[in-house]
Amino acid sequence: MSTDAPETVATTAGALEGRELEWAVNTPELAAEHASINSNIIRTRFPPEPNGYLHFGHAQSMNMNFALSFEKLGVPMENRRTIFRYDDTNPDAESPEYIDSMKRDLEWMGWQPEKTTYSSDNFQTLYELAVKLIKKGLAYVCDMTKAEMEAQRELAKQRCAARAVGTDPDAVAPIPSADILPGRNRDTSVERNLKLFEEMKLGLHDEGTLTLRLKMDFDSPNPNMYDLVAYRIRYTPHPHAGNGWCIYPNYDFTHGICDSLEHIDYSICTLEFETRREPYFWILWALDMYRPKVYEMSRLNVEYTVLSKRRLLKLVNAKYVRGWNDPRMPTISGLRRRGYNKQIINNFCNEVGATRSAKVVQMAKLFHVARLTLADTTRRAMAALEPIKVVITNFDEEAGKVGENGMTFEVQNSPTDASLGSHNVTLTGTIYIDSEDFKTEDDPNFYRLTPNKPVGVKYHGGNLICDEIVKDGDKIKMLKCRLDSSEGRPKPKSYITWVPSDGIKCEVRVYGHLFTQPEPSDRWEEELNSESEVIHSNAIIDPSVLELVDKKDVNEWKSNQALQFERLGYFVVDTDTTFDSTTREGKLVFNRTVSLKEDKTVKKVSSHEEEQQRKRVEQQRAIAAARDIMMTIDPKDLFKLAPEYKDKYSKFDDTGLPTHLADGTELTKSAKKKLEKERAKHAKKFAKNKK
Repeated sequence: MSTDAPETVATTAGALEGRELEWAVNTPELAAEHASINSNIIRTRFPPEPNGYLHFGHAQSMNMNFALSFEKLGVPMENRRTIFRYDDTNPDAESPEYIDSMKRDLEWMGWQPEKTTYSSDNFQTLYELAVKLIKKGLAYVCDMTKAEMEAQRELAKQRCAARAVGTDPDAVAPIPSADILPGRNRDTSVERNLKLFEEMKLGLHDEGTLTLRLKMDFDSPNPNMYDLVAYRIRYTPHPHAGNGWCIYPNYDFTHGICDSLEHIDYSICTLEFETRREPYFWILWALDMYRPKVYEMSRLNVEYTVLSKRRLLKLVNAKYVRGWNDPRMPTISGLRRRGYNKQIINNFCNEVGATRSAKVVQMAKLFHVARLTLADTTRRAMAALEPIKVVITNFDEEAGKVGENGMTFEVQNSPTDASLGSHNVTLTGTIYIDSEDFKTEDDPNFYRLTPNKPVGVKYHGGNLICDEIVKDGDKIKMLKCRLDSSEGRPKPKSYITWVPSDGIKCEVRVYGHLFTQPEPSDRWEEELNSESEVIHSNAIIDPSVLELVDKKDVNEWKSNQALQFERLGYFVVDTDTTFDSTTREGKLVFNRTVSLKEDKTVKKVSSHEEEQQRKRVEQQRAIAAARDIMMTIDPKDLFKLAPEYKDKYSKFDDTGLPTHLADGTELTKSAKKKLEKERAKHAKKFAKNKK
């Protein structure tokens, strides 16, 4: 049932090379033709599918394809080329919105592609190549239903698993009918298949009735070689190609061909595509087309978030977030809205790098890179998230001592870079301080304002002393305080920031992790953090920023004005802003990008929560230990030695498959079939672990 094709060669090579196949070896003629076209140029491609917004993983892929890969290969700048390709073969999931957002995100990230292409622009060529495969007897039109294909695939996997443990596949998984394996259509005539494929193209058959499949290898240990579906019927208009097609090629058939047509040297993807090497190179081998090198790297996983398109779409559609560009989302648009600029994202990707080792990157690494990047470039301002009104009872007296403009202070926009200029702040008779800077009762570990204990006033230099707390019920309405600028005043232990009476009212959104667990599980919706967005709707910021925060300067496709709120963190103007700096009307909104320092405060948890956390840790350790044990068990001994199956069965067949339960009850055919599936899965993991 296998086609006459070369065998796999298990070797490893150097930079940007992985597992090789003889199918991947180019003929001298193909290699010479490729070299004559590319000459000294080395070409990669960035090929996202426009079925969502770009995210962290795409940022890493961009970094790899536009920069890091060339550095690993030692390619001079003048010889580097990267194509931006929309892998747009699935019109049901794609949209103009996604296409536009990807283009804008790529431009914003600063990457400059050699050119922008669409897989759909090659639809005619892909169709002609499919016809070529039919004529070579390597493709056929199939009328098997989805259920029949699944049964066919499962049977082939069972037979492969049997061969892997040295047993007779005909004894373990006999073929019930040639209609199922190899399939009733596999050996039909070229004429029949050309006719039906043309009818598919003309729209003469319903969706789901026919597919075009490649005649590959049902004896392969790789299920991706089980006669891959190359074309399906879909009566869906294409967002780029329009209404001209009703059959669409799938990803595996398309992307290798497009790589070859675009003279790609290195096709870089993530490790979950490693098993797609066989179909990738088989298709190019069958078509006698140039085969690029393929390199798989580990996908980027970041704590407290998810990157699955399905889950991201669910977050948006279920309104768990504000949209694809919500500041809690791991999308490029979300990161930009939160205040992460392209330098932060690219520096983060550089720090993470690209390897074949699976890893989950701590969110703290992104925060650290953000702080380093923003520290020297971000303008300072004073703000209060939960403001308390402070009336300075002796303000006129103190102002009289320093004369006109004596309460106005010039402040450097950056304490470390004078080239960023300065701005003025004016102390007024009424000011606002943040509620975090005041306590009603003295605390020896609290160094800010408390009744009768002075605290320094930032930029003014004098002390502020609270004489009276005015309350409205339990809520503090205002503080009555006095300034002390006398020569012999006590030296304060700290200085607090403040906002003058003409400060600008604003809304400040403080963001935390989207999930409560570092690595969200299959129950991820239950692990969403209800406190991931905390809104301070009555915040106030000093008026020196007035001309920097106007709505006319706010754009969702660029980095908006970033500010450091002194002692509070780094913030950015949000796209919900409607503020008019001329009239001071409209809403001004800020998002916190990151705190000034890593938050090392420990949240108090109940004894119940502690116990639940302890149980989770123990469970994770137990799972890891069980996994290690499982990897030592030969597939033929799985049901005899694996802890989860111990003492469950009393009799086994020659392959080690259980035939009777511990009490002597004979297993049903469906029960044995289920166990065979489990053994096939284990055999695959066991073989991979032995490599």
